[in-house]
Amino acid sequence: MLGPHVPELRALELLVAVARTGSLGAAASELGISQQAASSRVRTMESLVGETLLVRTRRGSELTQTGELVVQWAGRVLEAAAQLDAGIAALRSDRQDHLTIAASLTIAEHLLPRWLVAVRAQQVSAGQSPTEVRMTATNSVRVAALVGEGAVDLGFVEGPDAPRGLRHRLVGTDELVVVVGPDHAWARRSGRRVTAATLAATPLVVREAGSGTRTVLERALQDRETVPPALELSSTAAVRSAVAAGAGPAALGAHAVRDDLATGRLVAITVTGLDLTRRLHAVWRGSVNPPAGPARDLIEWAARHGPRRTPPR
Repeated sequence: MLGPHVPELRALELLVAVARTGSLGAAASELGISQQAASSRVRTMESLVGETLLVRTRRGSELTQTGELVVQWAGRVLEAAAQLDAGIAALRSDRQDHLTIAASLTIAEHLLPRWLVAVRAQQVSAGQSPTEVRMTATNSVRVAALVGEGAVDLGFVEGPDAPRGLRHRLVGTDELVVVVGPDHAWARRSGRRVTAATLAATPLVVREAGSGTRTVLERALQDRETVPPALELSSTAAVRSAVAAGAGPAALGAHAVRDDLATGRLVAITVTGLDLTRRLHAVWRGSVNPPAGPARDLIEWAARHGPRRTPPR
């Protein structure tokens, strides 16, 4: 722990500049401060050291013997401080230049690309070099694990709640849509409606455990007796294909099935008495605020432009 007699780095830098220029005024000008501010720094240093460091002469300013000794020590301190400054600058530059992200599949495939393009456009407009982004698409549980391990800078997850142990910010909400193939019996029902009890009693095509989509569905049906799934698949695309082929109903994110609903490849079913809303969170570790730079810019953009529960019907 440092004692109470260590001068500030700026004051040491000033004393070294006086030794080099032979003038307090010249040293002040070199450092971009007024001579009055320079004199104040010298007085503060002398108070800390307990001896006079500088005397005025007709030729300028001269260091006392103690002042010369402090300058010798200050040289090593300032050299170490310069190395620290360079290291921190490199870290900040790397944070600006590179961003690693893990995102759940719906966000990775349907939302994040648009957010990244928008942030890149902002950077180019501001004259900044675009950030190099590396993204991993996986389920929400794995995203949280990667962020918690420090393997990625930032994560985006979907589910009823944000993962514990991580900082988080809500960036949007959407809703799961129950879908079937066009030849399924539910697609021919009047109004294309089923009850929550009927859904719970039907073998469904589901995502793997740990998926945000699966978690929202299970949470919505937790008070009802459910049957084993018809199929368990590890990607949204696989679930969509299986449903279209007639494997059974599924609950998928609104964005993931929008095109399939528009073309008639899948049919949306209304489920009465069931809330399939899910929340989309940005997650990170460390301080309360997201890391400064592209990570924070991306979160801010997502929070402003993220979805707000607008499932297609």
